[in-house]
Amino acid sequence: MRTIPVDTSAASVMVAKPPQIKVKDRRTGEIAVDVESGAKLMTVDVMFAANEEVEILSVTVPEPGISGELMMGTPVAVTGLIARPWENEFNGQKRHGIAFRAVAVTSLVAAAEKPRAA
Repeated sequence: MRTIPVDTSAASVMVAKPPQIKVKDRRTGEIAVDVESGAKLMTVDVMFAANEEVEILSVTVPEPGISGELMMGTPVAVTGLIARPWENEFNGQKRHGIAFRAVAVTSLVAAAEKPRAA
């Protein structure tokens, strides 16, 4: 299937919703894993602002690719972001969309900037 690289260099990206475990099958609760590494997959919703437009993207990332505290509003770098169009049929209805996948989502908040506990 075709993958399209997404250039994030001119965008502002921040966490809209902290990382969540990606569930492969909601009926059984089966957790999605990366087919190459076997790592658990996570989803991170990010606010992607570029060209005077803002979108919320749900990005799938292997768990080891998530670093730093990713709380709502945290500015992040998204490494290796790709878009992959998809289409399926369920109960006779066709559905389609774009899935986003990244190698890593990393907090841009330096450790020195975090408030220290007293």
